Amino acid sequence: MNFLTTAGPARLRLIFAATAIAVAGLLAAAFAGSPASAADAGRLSWAGKTKPVIVLEHGAWADSSSWDQVIRTLTHEGFTVYAPPDPLRGLASDSAYLHDFLTENAALAGKTVVLVGHSYGGAVITDAAVGDREVKALGYVDAFIPAGGESIGTLLARPQGAGSCIGGNPATVFDPVPFPGAPAGDIDLYLQPDKFSGCFASGLSASQGALLAATQRPLASAAVTEVSGTPAWRTIPSWAVVGTADKVIPPALLTFMACRAHARITDVSAGHLSLITKAAAVAWVIVRAAQASS
Repeated sequence: MNFLTTAGPARLRLIFAATAIAVAGLLAAAFAGSPASAADAGRLSWAGKTKPVIVLEHGAWADSSSWDQVIRTLTHEGFTVYAPPDPLRGLASDSAYLHDFLTENAALAGKTVVLVGHSYGGAVITDAAVGDREVKALGYVDAFIPAGGESIGTLLARPQGAGSCIGGNPATVFDPVPFPGAPAGDIDLYLQPDKFSGCFASGLSASQGALLAATQRPLASAAVTEVSGTPAWRTIPSWAVVGTADKVIPPALLTFMACRAHARITDVSAGHLSLITKAAAVAWVIVRAAQASS
């Protein structure tokens, strides 16, 4: 199948502009330092009241297991944690899915929630939290933080988005695969193995990167172009983590989005998968968000 023909010129241009997506999140208000180990995170004594529930949303080309190490630290600290699957079908439907999980789940009824997204998952939580009064804090980990009317594609087309390691010709970045019932022109996008290991999974061992590449979940190309609604970060306090060596979403773009959302920002020396390579530091930021919201 000819991907360029199937996608169509207009959609191809949009996909081309958005090839720095990462599954399917800094200069101001940074916390001083980050823990180097899970033990360090454990030294942060709980100063809040009842501990909020933590809900974690993964991004594209990943699944909920990408949060495994963060979950271990948070549960060790006594938090209840959920990491529901992100369908990766499109921003509107993925956000609606997560919103229903938050609002229709009896286990969360009446509970304060800290909602955290990685990469594309940041865009999902931005829309999903709107109208949910139980969500008291948002966390963005190497994540997209769109404003109303923005898509992943338009964010990546900003000057701050230049330099992504998966930019360029989509045919050399993605393996496109059709899926049943797809809207006209929509396809699943898998990252090619070399792009996954050397770009998306930079900072991981070759064997770990290869394992994640083999088990990656695809992102529907529609997720690139669908626009966000009124963002939840306008009314909900936000925290952001940025890997300063992120090759997928350039740190300049992460910084711009986080500052615009008035997020409390923590830099970590990591690539795009800081939730794996700097899991304790990421968990520490989530705990700080939980403290502030309790």
